[in-house]
Amino acid sequence: MKSTHSGFIAIIGPTNVGKSTLLNAIMGRKVSIVSHKVQTTRTRIRAVKMVPPSPDGFGATSGDVQLIFVDTPGVFKPARRLDRAMVSAAMDAISDADAVLLLIDATHGVTETTREIAKKLSGGEKPLFAVINKTDAVAKPALLPIAAELTELANFREIFMISALKNDSVDSILKSLADVMPESPYLFDPADAPDVPDYLYLAELTREKIYKYIHQELPYRIHVVTEKVEQADDGVLDIHQKIVVNSQNHKKIIVGRGGAQLKQIGTEARHDIQNQWGVHARLHLFVRVEPDWENRRENYEDQGLEFK
Repeated sequence: MKSTHSGFIAIIGPTNVGKSTLLNAIMGRKVSIVSHKVQTTRTRIRAVKMVPPSPDGFGATSGDVQLIFVDTPGVFKPARRLDRAMVSAAMDAISDADAVLLLIDATHGVTETTREIAKKLSGGEKPLFAVINKTDAVAKPALLPIAAELTELANFREIFMISALKNDSVDSILKSLADVMPESPYLFDPADAPDVPDYLYLAELTREKIYKYIHQELPYRIHVVTEKVEQADDGVLDIHQKIVVNSQNHKKIIVGRGGAQLKQIGTEARHDIQNQWGVHARLHLFVRVEPDWENRRENYEDQGLEFK
């Protein structure tokens, strides 16, 4: 009889180190939004990856190993209520995990935030792994001092050097993680799929496009809500979303002159939705000004964040 192993892996690290890019590379498709702007991930997005046993027997099992990845918000110094909720979600993921991946940016090295995270991780019994990402952007000799400092910070089982963007050496991480997963029945349907509400996933895809095109203002005070999804008689999926902003000025920026900016955001988001889901869709976007949206409990709960 085949034994099965299953467990949770928290991907944690400072902002903008490539956590979402790594998760997307692992899954082979987009399951978490990617942006050049920091603090993009607000929720803890889960994705399930089934890893088959290899000839060398990693995972100590004759059956597949189920890896459940949790992509957390980047850790930073919180200022606003939303910031505090995001950092709290990231740290909570550690306590729930069976293993932890600490991801750092090779171009920045070991930052003070990395040291603070490693300090919180050290002394625990969970298997810890460090991942030095973006190795394609630095000279190889510069990586050794980074690895040496990480070794001093915590008892990492392994330190990986990868490029998530180029999917370089990502498979080696999966093998090592499979080796430490506890024996357990599969916790999710054994199919590679993100465990995230459809409404939330749709909102995340639209929010990614806002991040892509809005340069005049930092878009962290922007919130996207999928209000309704229904299939029309012609078989096309009608998706209704509201984009919530704090001020009329932010609304003008998103809408653009003659609605051009909003149309561009909507067109790209719709294409992404169709490509990801293999459906025909119409995306209906509405921009609404809600100055106090950050103080409304419902805007945190629909993202899986704790309202504090």
